[in-house]
Amino acid sequence: MVTQKTRRLWTFLAAMAAVMWGISGLFAKGLFNISPKMTPMWLTQVRLIISGIVLLLASSGLKHKPIKTLKNKHNALVILSYGIFGLLPVQLFYFMCIKVANASIATILQFIGPFFVLGYLTITHKQVMRRLDIIAAICAFLGVFLLSTHGQFDHLAITPAALFWGLLSAVGEAAYTLIPVNIVKKESSMVVTGWGMLFAGLSLVIIQPQFQAIPNKSEVWLYTAAVVIIGTIIPFQIMANALRYVVPSTASLLDAFEPFSATIGSVLVFGLIMMPMDWVGAVLVVVAAMALNIIPKKRSNKIGQNKLSK
Repeated sequence: MVTQKTRRLWTFLAAMAAVMWGISGLFAKGLFNISPKMTPMWLTQVRLIISGIVLLLASSGLKHKPIKTLKNKHNALVILSYGIFGLLPVQLFYFMCIKVANASIATILQFIGPFFVLGYLTITHKQVMRRLDIIAAICAFLGVFLLSTHGQFDHLAITPAALFWGLLSAVGEAAYTLIPVNIVKKESSMVVTGWGMLFAGLSLVIIQPQFQAIPNKSEVWLYTAAVVIIGTIIPFQIMANALRYVVPSTASLLDAFEPFSATIGSVLVFGLIMMPMDWVGAVLVVVAAMALNIIPKKRSNKIGQNKLSK
C-alpha cells in the first residue's frame, strides 16, 4: 500500500522533473549564445542520440528487451513515425524557438500542444468539445496573442520566426502525444522513447551530416551535458517512476512548473523583461492547458501530454 508520505515525495519529485525541463531550456539558450556554431540542429542530434542510447541500455538492464520490440514490423513502423514526426519536431523546433527568442517563450508556446490534440480528436474521432474545452482554447490563444503583442494590436513583441517555430513545436508536441498512444499500452515507454529518440537523432544526421567545428570550451560541454542529463535522462526516470504513485491528472498539473521555471530563469539569468501583459498571457496559456486535464472518470479519450521524453 502506498503511504501518503511516499505519494507526497513523488509528487515533489515530479514537480522537480518539470522544473528540470524548464531549466534545460536555459542551458540551451546559454549554449547558443556562446557561438553561432552551436546550432539547434547540432544540439538536437546530440540530445536525441545520447539520450536514446542511454534509455535503451537502461531498458535492457531492466529486462524490457528493446531488440524484441523492433522485431515486430508494426511496432518498428510506429516507433519510427513517433521519432521522425513527433520527437524530432518537438525537440528541433523547440530549440530553434529558444535560439531566436528565449526559453520562456519557447516553453509557453509549446504548452498549447494539447489544443492541437483536441482539434485532431474533434475532427477525426468526432469527439464532442466540452464548454470547458472551448473556453480553455480561447484563453490559450488569447494568452499567445498577449505574449506576441504585449496586448497592443499594432505591435509584435516577438519575432515572426519565434512565433512560427514555437507553434510548430506545439504541433510536434501534439504528434508525439498521439502517435505512440496505442503502442505504449503494450510496450515499455522507456523502450519506445529510446528507439524513437535514436531514430529521430540518426535521421537528423542523415539530413545534415556535417557541421562547423564546435568550440572546445568547458562551458560548451557542461551546458550540453546539462541539456542531455538534466533536461532528458534524469526527469525521464523521475516521471517514469512518479506515475506509479501520482495520478496522471496531478502529474499534468505539475507540468506548470516547466514554463514558469523557464520564465523565471530567463528573467534572472538572461535579463528577460516581462511586461504585465506577458505574465497574464503566460498564466492564461498554462491554466488553459491544465484545464484540459479536468476529465470525468467515465470519459475514455484522454488529452494529457506525454511528458516522459520532453
